[in-house]
Amino acid sequence: MTAQTRPPSHAPLSEEPDACGLTPTARCALFALPVPLAALAHTFARAGHEIALVGGPVRDAFMGTTPHDLDLTTSARPEQTEVLLRAWGDACWDVGRDFGTIGARKGEVVVEVTTYRTEDYEVGSRKPTVSYGDTLEGDLTRRDFTVNAMALRLPDLELVDPHHGLADLRAGVLRTPVSPVQSFDDDPLRIMRAARFAAQLGLDVEPDVVSAMSQMASRLSIVSAERVRAELERLLTSPWPRRGLELLVHTGVADVVLPEVSALRETVDEHRRHKDVYEHTLTVLDQAIDLETGPQGPVPGPDLVLRLAALLHDIGKPATRRFLPGGTVTFHGHDHVGARLAAKRLRALRFDKQTVKDVARLVELHLRFHGYADAGWSDSAVRRYVTDAGPLLERLHRLTRADVTTRNRRKAAMLDHAYDDLEARIDQLRKAEELAAIRPDLDGSQIMAELGVAPGPVVGQAYRFLLDLRMEKGPLGEELARQALRSWWAARQDQE
Repeated sequence: MTAQTRPPSHAPLSEEPDACGLTPTARCALFALPVPLAALAHTFARAGHEIALVGGPVRDAFMGTTPHDLDLTTSARPEQTEVLLRAWGDACWDVGRDFGTIGARKGEVVVEVTTYRTEDYEVGSRKPTVSYGDTLEGDLTRRDFTVNAMALRLPDLELVDPHHGLADLRAGVLRTPVSPVQSFDDDPLRIMRAARFAAQLGLDVEPDVVSAMSQMASRLSIVSAERVRAELERLLTSPWPRRGLELLVHTGVADVVLPEVSALRETVDEHRRHKDVYEHTLTVLDQAIDLETGPQGPVPGPDLVLRLAALLHDIGKPATRRFLPGGTVTFHGHDHVGARLAAKRLRALRFDKQTVKDVARLVELHLRFHGYADAGWSDSAVRRYVTDAGPLLERLHRLTRADVTTRNRRKAAMLDHAYDDLEARIDQLRKAEELAAIRPDLDGSQIMAELGVAPGPVVGQAYRFLLDLRMEKGPLGEELARQALRSWWAARQDQE
């Protein structure tokens, strides 16, 4: 596995904790917790139940981030929790009752409260079975990783950290509270979460955890595609997605969830007749991320569609690789093959239809620019490029630029200059013609009136003729468009 440089450690983690186990940074972050949370804690305490803030919110507080997701755990059973939450809040729901979770809202404050529990999967089942526990320490033992197995008892904000999660967070390592095999057997999705936390927090995964990921990767087959997809989304939109992806590939987990990415390693050529497609892909992803913009820019990061397209843009290469006489290697058609493979994989992972469509389109178009770099395009070709990209144009700009990973500085500079020129051409034409909304000079109603025909296939054919003409010649105006349409119609009639 090629390890990325580990992100710098977070300065707040070096602070000394106070008597309650809190650092100044953590206490400052927790100071911003909503006031109704304290009232909720007192409600549970008066009823004789323990309640604690647990998991990610606690971890984030030590990293200097005010908790937003208020995940709580309690000794109360779900029916008791529901009574207390209804007394405290404005609304209450029990959609997570099967897992011991009751949700509630008071004003703008939303909480989820889960009974102390253990959980595991029955053989062949996709859903965990839930058993309730009696102690907070026991509940923390069944958490996924030590950095998430910390809790703060409320209302006193007393740190409970039986598995030394804070020390692991400071050391930058990811461990499990129990043996990794037992942890992953309890919930196989934790295999994906290990890679996600490597990407999200920049943690180094302990060797025994890595080994267990490899050993138990096949267990992910019992986890629903939707849950796997959610973890993959979080991984890809994390600050360091390459770390997580490398871990998935290295452990063989990607063979189960992203086999097309794993297959990129098959294109490694010991004779160096072409670049390492797997390493190239990871570099393209890094470079695409660098080209994302701030919130006010055209592609605000993290952009899931762009990152997915960067990851999948070359997955058609293994299927299209051909060795020609003389040692030349080709991948003809890998853009179109890759688009189909990308759509198939994303549908299998239950991505929404628009994401599937957009990513597949970007993969299909990612090579289009190279025709421009080889020989300048006509205005018609530029119009088609913009029209075919549609609302994905800004993402396509970034994917295309990120796809340049050559070490040949002259070639890289040439491609960069060529794309600068293409973007300038697009801007010029856009100002003159409003490229983003290119339409024929006549609409469907005008076509039917001009030709005296009813709605039907011929109207679509005429529309496409006028659109092609518009692409080729630019704006014609209605009169010239009518003349061209009549000529097209006459020629069609003669042929019939």
